Amino acid sequence: MPGAEPYSHDGGDTGVLLLHGFTGSPKSMKPWGEFLAAHGYTVRVPRLPGHGTRWQDMNITTWQDWYAEADRSFRELAARSSRVFVMGLSMGGSLTLRLAEMKGDAIAGIVLVNPAVHSERPDRFALPIIKHIIGSFPGISNDIKKEGQDEGAYDRIPLKAAHSLTHLWSAVKTDIAAIDQPLLLFRSAEDHVVEASNAAWILSHVSSTDVREIVLMDSFHVATMDNDAELIHRESLDFLQARSTAA
Repeated sequence: MPGAEPYSHDGGDTGVLLLHGFTGSPKSMKPWGEFLAAHGYTVRVPRLPGHGTRWQDMNITTWQDWYAEADRSFRELAARSSRVFVMGLSMGGSLTLRLAEMKGDAIAGIVLVNPAVHSERPDRFALPIIKHIIGSFPGISNDIKKEGQDEGAYDRIPLKAAHSLTHLWSAVKTDIAAIDQPLLLFRSAEDHVVEASNAAWILSHVSSTDVREIVLMDSFHVATMDNDAELIHRESLDFLQARSTAA
C-alpha cells in the first residue's frame, strides 16, 4: 500500500522503536519518527507482518509474528544504541508492553498512545467460532478527527488475526506487573476504537513509579496523525531527553 513502507533513520546513540497499530502501517507513525529523527535520534518504524498489503495477508499471521518483527527491530537498535525507548499506537502499544515485560531494563522507557489490552465489543465472544466462517468484519481504520488524514490501514478487520490479537492481550495482562520502566501514556478523550478502560487498567497494574498520563482533547484514536500530534511529538521528546539524561 502507498506509504506503508518501513521507516529508518540512523542518528545518535539513543534508539527509538515506533510500532503501528492493528491493520495499520508505518504511515501512521512516520511523522512522529521523522520528528524524533530530526532531533538526533536513531529511529526504526517496522512494517509488521501481514500489514500494509491486503487484509487477507493478516489472516495468515499471528501475534507472535508481529512480536517477532518488533523484537527483531529492537535487537537491531539495541546492538547500535546505548539505550532504547519503545513507543506504540493501539496494538503497537500492546506490543510495546510485551517488549517491556520481556526485555526489562534493556528498555529505557515506553510511550503508549491509546494502547489496548482488551475490548468491550460484544462480538468478541464470537471470534473463536466466527473466524472459521467469515474472513473479516467492516474495518476500524481512520478514526481521525483532523480532516484529510489517511493512516494507511485496511478497511476490513481480519478475524483470525483479531482472535490472535486477544491472545497477545492475555499474555500482556498475565505479566503486566513486570513492567517498571518509565511510562508516558497518551489517551484520547474521544476514541471510537479503544475504550478508556484500557488505559485505566494498564496504569493501575504496572509496577512503574515514573508514570504520566496525558489526555488528548482534540484527537480520536489515531492520535499520531490527528490534531494533537504536535503535543505527542513535544511531550515524547521531553520524555526522551529527561530519561536519557538520567540514564
